[in-house]
Amino acid sequence: MAVSTDNRNNRLLSDINVTPFVDVMLVLLIIFMVTAPLIRHGVDVDLPKASAKHIAAPEETLTLTVTQDKKIFLNTLPIEQSELQSRLVEIFKQRTDSRLNLKADKSLPYGYVAHIMADIKNAGIQRLGIITTPVEKK
Repeated sequence: MAVSTDNRNNRLLSDINVTPFVDVMLVLLIIFMVTAPLIRHGVDVDLPKASAKHIAAPEETLTLTVTQDKKIFLNTLPIEQSELQSRLVEIFKQRTDSRLNLKADKSLPYGYVAHIMADIKNAGIQRLGIITTPVEKK
């Protein structure tokens, strides 16, 4: 806050110097503009379309993603298919919520996705949610 005197009337004038605030805001804006495109969440998968009611899932629900080239990710952690069931058993021993979401690319063969779902069931997971893309209404 700057204080100065008005020589004509000998009054004190006080005003806020906003230049530092503007400088800080511009620097923050530049930082966010540069970092926002670099932030990437999850794994890209071309999901099948389905008309179903949206279910709000808790934040801590794990997501198993299967890509077009049959790579498997638990959230963003890659997992080999041969160790999928044992890893899920280990993870869900420590969790109270036995819920898992599955995102599988729509170009994958049905039998492969069914095999992944069987591994999930054999790991003791009782609640499996399948994530799809909503159908566009015309």
